Amino acid sequence: MVTLPLRTAPPRPPGGGSRGSVRSRVGTALFAVVVVGGLLAAWAWWNGTVGNVPIREHCTATASGTTWEVAPDQAGNAAIIAAVAVRRQLPARAASIGIATAVQESKLRNIEYGDRDSVGLFQQRPSQGWGTREQILDPVYASGEFFDALTKVAGYERMEITDVAQAVQRSAYPEAYADHEPQGRAMASALSGYSPGGFNCVLRGPSDVAEEQPGPSGLTPRAAAVARAADREAGRRSVAPAATDGRSLRFTVPSAEGDRLAWSLAQWAVARADGLDVVAVEVAGRQWRRDDSTEGWTAASSTPPAGTVVVRVA
Repeated sequence: MVTLPLRTAPPRPPGGGSRGSVRSRVGTALFAVVVVGGLLAAWAWWNGTVGNVPIREHCTATASGTTWEVAPDQAGNAAIIAAVAVRRQLPARAASIGIATAVQESKLRNIEYGDRDSVGLFQQRPSQGWGTREQILDPVYASGEFFDALTKVAGYERMEITDVAQAVQRSAYPEAYADHEPQGRAMASALSGYSPGGFNCVLRGPSDVAEEQPGPSGLTPRAAAVARAADREAGRRSVAPAATDGRSLRFTVPSAEGDRLAWSLAQWAVARADGLDVVAVEVAGRQWRRDDSTEGWTAASSTPPAGTVVVRVA
């Protein structure tokens, strides 16, 4: 029998361990750093903030213990749908059906394409009598048309959303709307004023904002744009300048259900902040500030009279 000689290991360099093992440990450590860094970055992106610094702009609606998140443009469209319902004095159920329908049809985005000639938030079709393409692409008009059709459905407040969708949208897949009903309910509850402080947007400061001077109305052009939007979308016309620089508006809502309607308008302003350059909103002793939006609604230093909402723009 032949015995093979044993192979002897080469002598180790001073300091212990081979160069290969040192490189291996360094590589492992670097890999661990990269993995941990990636996980932290992913967590920050998912969470949307690090401390009070917005990493990812987003909006949330919280009601009945559940929270739903949407992008700022989606929040603005949901706010328009809810505002049109409030303006028409419809129940919150109508707003929740409208928002859930828009989530299903367009993911709450005012898209310019769809099946055949469908466009807009609700994917309404000119060929089916919803209006012209240009009209349907106006979220205020489209919401009004949706609620016109909805209120013609007898007993819609008590119906299953699948049945309502079939009656209003003439959908081939009405059961799909039920998946979005909880989200629609939470967003409608906040944006209709039934969940005070339930709607928040985490936003960065407006970019490339030029300084403006007040016009004849006492408001800057950006503040005047908020006044026009509040009138057209929410039907709020009782507004006056709240500061000499013309950047703040004071809205007064009717005394009946003043607190709820004030919160509805205040949270509309937060949801529309990205599109209207809103930087602060104050109502019922609470405030939302864009530069501190990770904190949501906080205690205000002053308390406006009941039914009063103060909105400030950049």
